[in-house]
Amino acid sequence: QVQLVESGGGLVQAGGSLRLSCAASGRTFSSYAMGWFRQAPGKEREFVARIAWNGGNTYYADSVKGRFTISRDNAKNTVYLQMNSLKPEDTAVYYCAASTSVTMRPAEVIYWGQGTQVTVSS
Repeated sequence: QVQLVESGGGLVQAGGSLRLSCAASGRTFSSYAMGWFRQAPGKEREFVARIAWNGGNTYYADSVKGRFTISRDNAKNTVYLQMNSLKPEDTAVYYCAASTSVTMRPAEVIYWGQGTQVTVSS
């Protein structure tokens, strides 16, 4: 069993930055691919970024490529999402996810965090 707890969300002006953290419980964190998804009001949850168990094989949604960076620290059981050049359309609840599959399709996610709100004002 893995529990995921996100933090770092908040209100920021357009063009600003935030760093989200996701702390995982359990000793098997390093065996999971990790990812971030987001869900805006009235929209479906969408993929944002993913990272393989060893920190490699990162992949991003086109909408965040070049602005967001996913990373992980297996010694701290934590995955991060550095978000720069934020836009109002990035406003959403951001969810941390763990999967045994590096492709990180929503149906492949085993564990979800509770989410953290990110609001970008124009």
